[in-house]
Amino acid sequence: MNIESVKSLFMLFSGEEDAERYAPLIRLAVKETGDMLLPDADSEDIRLDFLSAAIAFYRMRRILAARDREKYTYAGKMPAVGQDSSAAYAERLLRDYLDLCSDLIRSDTFVFMSFSGGKEK
Repeated sequence: MNIESVKSLFMLFSGEEDAERYAPLIRLAVKETGDMLLPDADSEDIRLDFLSAAIAFYRMRRILAARDREKYTYAGKMPAVGQDSSAAYAERLLRDYLDLCSDLIRSDTFVFMSFSGGKEK
């Protein structure tokens, strides 16, 4: 994996202009991706750069969403963090890249938690 490529992809996903601000998240995402690799996987495959950037972006959005929940609006209500939030879009992007890299990684190392909004069948 190429860390500079991951940084530029992270900036593309996040809209941030300075990836250095999120360098610890990016390094952690690259390590996490490396830990997911299958023994015979090509660590230079470009898809892994995209996956690392998506992981870093997902982590960033989750951190920001948690912080945003503590803020109050002018009317005194807390902002909603629902299915249309940027964190949810980051999760969907990450799931797409996990699927794209499924032949290179063990997917059991990344855990998503979700809650059902409807009745169970």
